[in-house]
Amino acid sequence: MVAAKGRARKLRGKTIYNKGTMKIQINATRMEFFKLRRRLSTAVRGHKLLKDKNEGLMREFLLLVKAYKEARQRVDAGLPNCMKMFVLAQITSSSEIISTALEQSKGELELRISEKSILNVKAPVFDVSIMENNSYSLVDTPVDLDDAIMQLKEFFTHMVKVAELEQSIRLLAKEIEKTRRRVNALEYVLIPQLQESIKFIKTKLDEMERSNISRLMKIKEMLVSKTVV
Repeated sequence: MVAAKGRARKLRGKTIYNKGTMKIQINATRMEFFKLRRRLSTAVRGHKLLKDKNEGLMREFLLLVKAYKEARQRVDAGLPNCMKMFVLAQITSSSEIISTALEQSKGELELRISEKSILNVKAPVFDVSIMENNSYSLVDTPVDLDDAIMQLKEFFTHMVKVAELEQSIRLLAKEIEKTRRRVNALEYVLIPQLQESIKFIKTKLDEMERSNISRLMKIKEMLVSKTVV
């Protein structure tokens, strides 16, 4: 409900406010006055809670961004090193031996997905496990190949962690934007509107009280004058 400064007129017991091209109806009664005061109190409490929540989300968001940068750096550094080890293995051994060893070193990757709550935001948790099946001969293969396979295993783990952090950051950013819109709507729209409405109703009630007192005084004067006569 909006109250505005400007001209006002009565219509069927309601006061019509004109503010530019916007016309707003409000009952200038004591009941409406207390109702709006309760709404204002609730809006102020809600604004504080949402603002605190938004600050908490921002702290968690910055921590996730920091963790994401570190994990991304490990991934960006790990892939070239892994490829370098494979290239060294191909140089020191034949392509046939490398292909056979890679064929025999197949494993299974298991990805378990769960959730954790970050200030009522459900963020994903990815848990990856790799079951190796290294049945190739360690005698015929170069050491560089063993190192490359081990680094590739670690690379997969870091890559899954990066995906987890990216999704968590995306969800928190969406929640922060939604919470910020609610905070701004309360701070710049609803709370000022309620304050203006309460102020206007109080002014109208004071005018009505002064008018009643003036009318009672006149009635008293009339009664006194009749008694004297």
